[in-house]
This record gives sequence, C-alpha cells and structure tokens, in this order.
Amino acid sequence: MMIKKLFDSQQKTVLSAATIIMLMVVASRILGLIRQRVLASFFTPDELSLFFAAFRLPDLVFEVLVFGTFSAAFIPVFTGLIKKNKKEAWRIAATVVNVGILALLGLAVILIIFSSHLYGVLAPGFTNGQQETIVSLTRILFLAQGFFVVSYVLTAVLESSRRFLVPAIAPLFYNLGIIFGTLIFAGRFHLMAPVIGVIVGSALHFLVQLPLSLKLGFRFKSQISIDENVRKIGKLAVPRIIEVSVIQIMKTVELFLASLISTASYTYFTLGNTIQLVPVGLFGVSIAKASLPTLSRQVGQKKIFRKTLFNALYQMIFLVLPLSAALIVLRIPIVRLLFGTDIFGWEATVQTGMVVSAFAFGVIFQAAASLLARAFYAMRDTKTPVTISIISLIVNISLAFAFVRVFKFPAWSLALAYSIGVFIQGTTLFVLINRRLKNGSLLKLLLPLFKSAFASVISGGVMFFMLKFFDRWVWIKKAPINLPFEKFVLDTRYTSNLLLLTIFVSLGGVVVYLLVSWLLKSEELTNFVNLIRRFFVSKKVGSVPFKETELVSGPPTDSSSS
Repeated sequence: MMIKKLFDSQQKTVLSAATIIMLMVVASRILGLIRQRVLASFFTPDELSLFFAAFRLPDLVFEVLVFGTFSAAFIPVFTGLIKKNKKEAWRIAATVVNVGILALLGLAVILIIFSSHLYGVLAPGFTNGQQETIVSLTRILFLAQGFFVVSYVLTAVLESSRRFLVPAIAPLFYNLGIIFGTLIFAGRFHLMAPVIGVIVGSALHFLVQLPLSLKLGFRFKSQISIDENVRKIGKLAVPRIIEVSVIQIMKTVELFLASLISTASYTYFTLGNTIQLVPVGLFGVSIAKASLPTLSRQVGQKKIFRKTLFNALYQMIFLVLPLSAALIVLRIPIVRLLFGTDIFGWEATVQTGMVVSAFAFGVIFQAAASLLARAFYAMRDTKTPVTISIISLIVNISLAFAFVRVFKFPAWSLALAYSIGVFIQGTTLFVLINRRLKNGSLLKLLLPLFKSAFASVISGGVMFFMLKFFDRWVWIKKAPINLPFEKFVLDTRYTSNLLLLTIFVSLGGVVVYLLVSWLLKSEELTNFVNLIRRFFVSKKVGSVPFKETELVSGPPTDSSSS
C-alpha cells in the first residue's frame, strides 16, 4: 500500500519533485554508464560508432516531434487546462498522441526509403560496408520511436500532474532493455543485439507509465479534433521545433565531422557525452523539469516566480560546478574505470578523456540554459530562448567545422565547440531573464555564482594535486630514486587501486568545496544541508527556498490513491 501511494502521490514543491527526479536520474545515469560499459565490452570503438550512428535519423525524428512540442508547448497548455477543464485536457493529450504517431509514420517511411543515400552524405568517412550496416540498424530502430512518441506524451501528462516518480523510473527500463538485449543476444546477432534491446526498452518505457496515466484520466481516442487549444500548442511549438531542428543539424554535423576524423572518433565523442550528461541530468535537467509546472502556475506572480527561478538556478549551479571540476581533473581515471576493457585500449581512453574535459567546461552553462529556457516557456515565450539557442548552435557548428576541417583537431574539438555554444546560450538567457523580471543589479545576482565558482576552482586544484601526489607512476617519472614514495602512493595499473584513488580524491574535493563554501557563507550550502537534514531526520523532503503557495487541484481519481 505504501509503495502504491508513493507511485501515485504528487510532489508539490520544486525541490521535492527535483529530489525524486535526481534519485531516479542517478539510477538511470548509472545504468546508462553500465549500458555503455557492456557495449564497450562486446564491440570495438569502430563497431560502436556504427551502432551510435544508426540512431542519427531515428533520433532526428523523435527529437523534432517530441522535444519540439512537449517541453515548450504541451506541458504549459495541458497544465492550464487540467485546472479548468479536465475532460478537455485529456482530449488534447489523446489528440497529440494521434498527431504524433501520424507524423512519425510519414517521416519514418520517407527516411527509411532514402536512408542509404542519406548516410552516404551524413557519414562520408565510413566505408560502403559500414554505411550498409548503419542503414540496416536504422530501419529497425525506427520501431522504437513509435513507443517513444506515445510514452513521452504520458511523461508530459504525469509531470503536469506533478507525478514525477513514474516518468523518472521509465528510462531505467529503457537502459535495462539495451543491457540485457546485448548480454543475451550479442553472441548470436552481434550489433543487432543492442538494437533488439532498444525495441524492448522503448516498449517498457511506455508500459511502465501507462497504468498511472490511465488512472489519472488519460484515454486513447481514434479521432483527431483540432481546436483552439491544439492550435495553441502548435503555435507555441513552432519556434521550439525550429530550434530542435537546428540542434539536430548540429548533431548530424558532429557525425559528419567525426566520421572524417576516424571511424572510432564518433564512439569517443558519444561516450564522452554520456559521462558529461551525468551532472547535467542529475542536477540540471532534474531541477529544470521539476520547475516548469511550478513556474507555469506562478507566471502571474512575478515576485514568487522570480524567487523560485533564481533559487533553483543558484542551487543547480552550486551542485553542478564541483562535478564539472571533477570531470576535468579525473577524466582519465573515470574513463578507465567506466570503459576500460581489453578492446577499449589506452588510446581510446585518452581520446575519450579529452572529450570529457572539453565537455566539462560547458556543463554548468548547459544545465543553466535548460532551466532558464523553461522559465521563458512558462511565460508562454518560446521565441526568445529559441532565437538564442539557434544563434549559439550556429556558433557551435561554425567552430566545429573550423576545428576539424581547418585546424585538423581530433574528436575533443567537437566537444569544445559545443561548450562554447552553450556558454553563449546560458549567459545570454541569464541576462535577458534578468531584464525581463527586473531583478535588480546583475552584479548582485552573480555573487552566489562567483562563490560557487571560486569554491569549485579551489576544489579542482586540490583534487589535481592529490591525484598526482598519490599516483605511483607520476613519482617514477619525476621523483629522485632515493625518495621513499612507495610508502604513500598507489599503483594505478590495478583497477582496485585506481578506484580507491579516484574515490579518495573525489571525497577530498567534496570536503574542500564544502569548506570553502562555508567560509564564503554560501546560502546554497545552507539550503543543501537543510535538505539533507530533513530527508534523513524527518524522513521527508522539504523545501525552504522553493516552496510555492498555490496547489493544483488533483485529478478525478486522486482520492482513490490515498
């Protein structure tokens, strides 16, 4: 009964919702890393590049259809309707499902027919045989997108109703599908094994969200009725669809350029991206997703809206910055521990580590942009964040071409171009939202950010010193022979020693970061400590800086869940 209540219950504050999402994101990201580790154990970097490249066209369709609509358009409209007219809200949800499926079918048929020609253009660095393998995998992967179109409507419905736990659990099943598909079928079907896992995982992603969605009121309907609210979603979605389309152009350019560097480069880039998405997903996307329904309800109360937004932003940055520093300092140990296998050697480790470092510089801006963009979406303004995003993406694409085609840089340059792009996006959105909300002096607003940044720099410096000081191989290369360094160093050729050193250095960095933040009287540290205290002492997640004053009325079946 308690488990049932946990799954059905609402999260009524931003921080409580974000905490639920964070816990599930931790599990999902861990499974995502395990998934990549399993793939790296069965397939060489060259083979993995073919598997990752096969996602390019299916992901393009999915991102444009789903992320181009739901985050910017569907959730704000559905959230407003569910308070006023529940029947109409559920009808809108069913209509969006039908429109999405029809659009997917149309696009999928076209892309499947022309996929051979398209990959010849998108991945010119791959051989004809490699391109044929990619095409065969792509055609099957399109099946998974059908499940995802419906599944992410359910995700939007549940998040709009403040049920964040079930949508946060769904990605776990997707990752599990790929992991077990690879483990069970790799010996027999080779690269087709993880594709089978993708199909199974996407079906589970949908099925795990269906029961609660049906309980709240969602129903599949056979008709499509275009009314004012559907047109409003379409109107709000147009700028976002344009933005997502440009993002997909950027991702396609990354595949194009990576294939020209080397076949394995796309694997280095993809695995590095997987690692940097851990802090972004853990503290960036989780807080941003949890904030959108609340910000959508507070949009008419500027003072409360402003406080919720900037408290969420400061807390996000406080949590993300030390992880960014850790990724830069510990890039090689992290990559070795996660992906180091007999067929993923030292060169692959170094190249992937450089990609991680280049991504790490942009992690904080990527996380901030995800929240700030949603603040504009909540205010029914999709044009501003989309315009800024497109400008940053054009910078990203231009730099990526220059780095690879002109300067002949390796895979890390693609990640660096991305980081510069999100830096422009995040900082511009911050300035514009401050002007829109008339939130006072920009310098005063930046003070909490400077505190967190200073503490993370000190923490990163200490971690770098500790990593070099306790690594035996650093002393062998640089120390006099008569120095008794063997007494206090670890031989990092062995996985257990490398893991021990990584944990020790990370904990040292955390202690230093918290100490410096305390010395700087960081309010975000106080809020974080209060959250931990409430969670472990009171067994309840509270919210000091994120509490909202208005509660949404529950769906018709809420009473039955208590």
